[in-house]
Amino acid sequence: MTTRLRLVPDRASGRSATPPGDPLDEEPGPDATRCLALYAKLAAGVTVVTARGPDGPLGMTVSAVTSLSARPPLLLACLRDGSRTLAAVRAGRTFAVHLLRAEQQDLAGRFASPAATAAERFAGTDTRQVLGVPVLAGSLAWSVCLTEDVRRYGDHHLVVGRVAAVHVGAGRPLLWHDRRFGTLTDPVPDAAG
Repeated sequence: MTTRLRLVPDRASGRSATPPGDPLDEEPGPDATRCLALYAKLAAGVTVVTARGPDGPLGMTVSAVTSLSARPPLLLACLRDGSRTLAAVRAGRTFAVHLLRAEQQDLAGRFASPAATAAERFAGTDTRQVLGVPVLAGSLAWSVCLTEDVRRYGDHHLVVGRVAAVHVGAGRPLLWHDRRFGTLTDPVPDAAG
């Protein structure tokens, strides 16, 4: 059985791949624009990473999250250098990863908006605290992780988290491909446990 991806229009405004004078353009190899075009072809589940900051909850949309190990249970998330969420993950040593449902495109856009404040990102969302970290209700699945390691690579940091709590629901994931949101068109079986 093949699974097909149905793309839906991206509601976010378009922007250039790299700003003028971006240090990425000075690196050896293909230019940043060509690399970003390649990366856009990687289909990924859309996630929101949250953490507790000094002034309250913080969070950001992240498409580079993957399983790393089942034993011990480890996740890997790539967070943008200089983000407030990354600083909170480092300081608090805990974070949550939320896999968004297909119908949560607006939430993904809000947490991705560089203009949105932390309060605006969390406005109207149902959250609760799990191990001191804000967890968004209604996501397809979530995990709360203890920070194991943070390493910088280029303009992002790899954050390895040990899964300490997890919840898996039923439904379809929100996907990101070719700079647009999408969803699966074939039925998705309900998750076990």
